Order: sequence, then structure tokens, then C-alpha cells
Amino acid sequence: MKLTQLSHNYFSQVISLGNLVHGENYLDDKKLEQIYQMGLKNGLNASFVAINEFDQVVGFRLTYCAEQWTIDKWCTPSKWPVGTESMAYFKCIAIHPQSQGQGIGPKLLAASVNVLKQQGAKAGVAHLWKQSPGNGAVKYFTKSGGKLVKLHDDRWLENCVNDGYECPICGNECHCQAAEMVLEF
Repeated sequence: MKLTQLSHNYFSQVISLGNLVHGENYLDDKKLEQIYQMGLKNGLNASFVAINEFDQVVGFRLTYCAEQWTIDKWCTPSKWPVGTESMAYFKCIAIHPQSQGQGIGPKLLAASVNVLKQQGAKAGVAHLWKQSPGNGAVKYFTKSGGKLVKLHDDRWLENCVNDGYECPICGNECHCQAAEMVLEF
């Protein structure tokens, strides 16, 4: 397995994997292009893919650079350890079910953090899916050093209503909870 920065060559595989792991209509070409652009700064790309020996995407980490994303109502900057100008955003991670448990997630996170530091960020915030199987998302981020800031109810409900998102647990009316967590680096 190798890690490489996200490129357009891998978009279709990233979209398929994202929709498999996170639910239908989670990603499409337009959304992924926007995410990709928000991860570029100073000639560096903060988003990564994990590729197996058959050149298949088995995991990805999508990340926004500091000052290149919109702080919305689901964010609590007053509780963050750094200013908004130094805060990156960990949009999402997905590991193919057959590749989970192999340490891919921490490697992808480390690769993104390394680039974010080079871009001038001092921390990253994420909204982690509390209802992920075994609460794995929160456990993984906590093990990586993430600290809980706040819990948010119905975090992805608007995505169901406005974008046709289908939660793998709730269907088209997601009531899952998001853990807003910060990782300082």
C-alpha cells in the first residue's frame, strides 16, 4: 500500500468509496472538485489516497487548508485552542471495509497533518460520525490525539434534505450525532 496526494486520476474511485462507506450521494464530481480545491495551498495538497498494489483506492483522507473553508453553525471556534486563521478542517476519511484495521487511517491522517503544518496550520477540526460502527470514527480520532469540543445533533439532516444524502443508518432523514473534535499539531 502506498499513499499519494489526491489527484483527478482517483476521483471516480474516491467517489465510489465515499458513497460506499458514508452513504449514497455523499460525494459526486462537483463536491469532490470543491473539496480538492479547498485542500490546495502554496502548491501543496492536504488530501491523500491510499492505493493498493492493483492501483485501487482503498482509503482516502479529504482535508481543507486553513482559511480555505467556511466556518458554519456546526463549528465552535470559541472553544478551539487556535484562531480560525490557523484551523484546518478534516472533511472525511473512508477506508474500504476489506482494508480496515490495517493502520491506513492513521497513516492518511499523518500525511495530511504533515502538509497542513507546511501550509501554516496549527490544528484541524473534524465532525466525526458518532454512530459509525462501534463508534470507530471517534475512537480513531481520539487515539490520534483529538479532543472533543462539542456534540451536535442532526448534523447531516440538512444534507439529506438539500443534497439527497442517504445515511447508511438513518436513510434519507439522518439524525446521527457529530462529535466536533480538534487535533493540535
